[in-house]
Amino acid sequence: MNKDKNIQNESNSNPPLGVGGWLRGIFDLNRWQEIWFTITHNKSRSFLTAFGVFWGMFMLVVMVGAGVALQRGMTANIEGFATNSCFFWTESTTEPFKGFKKGRNWNIVNEDLPILLRKVPELQYMAPVLFGGNSANNTSRKDKSGTFNIKGNYPSYNKIVESKMIFGRYINDIDMTERRKVCVIGERVYEVLFAKAENPVGKNIQVNGIYFQVIGVARNKSTVNIGGKAEESVVLPFSTMQQAFNQGNKVHFIAATALPGIKVKVIQDKISEVLKSQHDIAPTDKAAMTAMNIEDQFTMFLYLGLGIGFLIWFVGMGTLIAGGIGVSNIMLVTVRERTKEIGIRRALGATPRNIITQILTESIVLTIIAGISGLMLGVGLLQLVGYALSQGDQFFKDPQISFTVGVAAFFILLVIGTLAGFIPANRAMSIKPIEAIREE
Repeated sequence: MNKDKNIQNESNSNPPLGVGGWLRGIFDLNRWQEIWFTITHNKSRSFLTAFGVFWGMFMLVVMVGAGVALQRGMTANIEGFATNSCFFWTESTTEPFKGFKKGRNWNIVNEDLPILLRKVPELQYMAPVLFGGNSANNTSRKDKSGTFNIKGNYPSYNKIVESKMIFGRYINDIDMTERRKVCVIGERVYEVLFAKAENPVGKNIQVNGIYFQVIGVARNKSTVNIGGKAEESVVLPFSTMQQAFNQGNKVHFIAATALPGIKVKVIQDKISEVLKSQHDIAPTDKAAMTAMNIEDQFTMFLYLGLGIGFLIWFVGMGTLIAGGIGVSNIMLVTVRERTKEIGIRRALGATPRNIITQILTESIVLTIIAGISGLMLGVGLLQLVGYALSQGDQFFKDPQISFTVGVAAFFILLVIGTLAGFIPANRAMSIKPIEAIREE
């Protein structure tokens, strides 16, 4: 009875063409009542039809959120680490050269540093590093002691691998020039040697029996560790460490960054070439020096992130489209079941636009209800997972989707709902009133 009333209302009040008529059609209460009746008339079929779209949107949201969490985790782990950097250390030679046999051990020395600065103008920062003094319980204060990494750094090292200062400051040029007996300790060193909340700046600690004054406590922003964990390290001025621990003029390690716009590979090749020339190493002996190009590593991570993002959207969109095809198939069945009803409408004066709008609207409404449900459930799940991950130091960080992604997902639903109803709407349009009325 209700359906017959809707048919009669539609035939008597055929909305005029134009924007005003279209808007009146959209806000026609009778039309929405009929759409709701059609969807709820066969609840099981409507649920199974909508589930494909629901699941597709849910999976898309979860996968995008997981991709964001992975990207944020990677960014957090490399925060403060210069992406345009490379690191060098020496190995035994593998080729004879200028009278030297292969298997010769060699070291970078202080005298190499000004030569590198002169011959490699593409350098932005260069920081030699020393390691040593790693004996048992090498660091102590009063009755507390521990075994930690001892490093000698240049002030410029903090521009390559930046540290967050919890107390005090980092090593500066004056510390280097005057060979001051000062140190910057890692967060773990501070926890072992000092009381909680105690300010260690100005206090003395012993490193292999030599007193050093603490000028700062550092926490490494990045989880990338060069020469041991930063939180378990005691950093001395490079010049002080060479003198205090009889290191001579040796350099164990060099960190360098390229000027903006210069590829790291340029300074990598030039530094290797200069050092080999200075120490009579065969130019073809690639194993005599190890160079770690961080720019290449970051580029690889960038492409990996792009690949994961593409895969996420490809799989998610494929699932959504599959759900849209399911909606389209069910709408075709619905049109087939309503052939007689559509014929009566056409006979009573319903225009093609009325029929198309009705079918498309039903398809869009069903798709949006299912899609929004999947979107809300996916966002809710991401919020729960994000809260759980925030309770610990996890690699995945704050999984969520942006507002832009949410808006894009909504428009994708509109497009899929429209396309899903397009074929059924055309099928309804092709129904001839006389044949439809005769059909049983």
